[in-house]
Amino acid sequence: MNHKNSVRSAPDSAQAHSPQTGRFRVKMTERYDCHYCKESLFGKKYVLREENPYCVKCYESLYSNTCEECKKPIGCNTRDLSYKDRHWHEDCFKCFQCKRSLVDKPFSTKDEQLLCTECYSNEYSSKCHDCKKTIMPGSRKMEHKGNSWHETCFTCQRCQQPIGTKSFIPKDNHNFCVPCYEKQFAMQCVHCKKPITTGGVTYREQPWHKDCFLCTSCKQQLSGQRFTSRDDFAYCLNCFCNLYAKKCASCTTPISGLGGSKYISFEERQWHNDCFNCKKCSVSLVGRGFLTERDDILCPECGKDI
Repeated sequence: MNHKNSVRSAPDSAQAHSPQTGRFRVKMTERYDCHYCKESLFGKKYVLREENPYCVKCYESLYSNTCEECKKPIGCNTRDLSYKDRHWHEDCFKCFQCKRSLVDKPFSTKDEQLLCTECYSNEYSSKCHDCKKTIMPGSRKMEHKGNSWHETCFTCQRCQQPIGTKSFIPKDNHNFCVPCYEKQFAMQCVHCKKPITTGGVTYREQPWHKDCFLCTSCKQQLSGQRFTSRDDFAYCLNCFCNLYAKKCASCTTPISGLGGSKYISFEERQWHNDCFNCKKCSVSLVGRGFLTERDDILCPECGKDI
């Protein structure tokens, strides 16, 4: 008779096996011998393996598995419970901790030891950071910075709804879904009035999104570059110079006067330091006396004939 049963368990399962056995019934004129020792099987129990008959003694010595618990052979008349190429007698298939039978029951393994789900949970399972109860093996759990939660316990502190796999923001040992965090804690941009969740710029003690803090004229982003202001409006240096800076009387380009750069001013005219030179000989007149002839400036030497 051949039968093979599956013992289901969670998360692991074992299988029970029994060999094909029979009792010899043939005519007296025939011989039916053990495939290994060649002794007659007439009137004896035998085991059929790959269509070859074996007496019980030969079969057990050749093919029986050794029990992981008691280290004895698992005979033909005993259920052989197997799990991941390891074998046990039915009576030896027990929880390593509480010694209760695991036959037809769920079990787990730790360091190759069999454990019932209760012992495994008490010994090794995580405890929920919220309700402090064990998170059973096989159930979903949420983890963050070394802490674990039941899926239903990992909720937003404000709306109490499960966060699941959605984005969240931790604050003061509590977790918030993004909409609740923005409503309760995030600053609002002065320009667009929407919450600032990451980064941001502070200008005149007011918060701005980086994408909202733009040059008043050219609308380029000012974050990360030098800028200045006029009448409470922010400008990049290029726009400010083009719109408001005075022009050099020599090269006609703007004089920004920013960053400590020096310039010369005389009778409502301005020059870059490098442009304040004698019109004729080009010698620098910075810090020296000079003469004027209409729109030109001259050194004393070139202007003596005026």
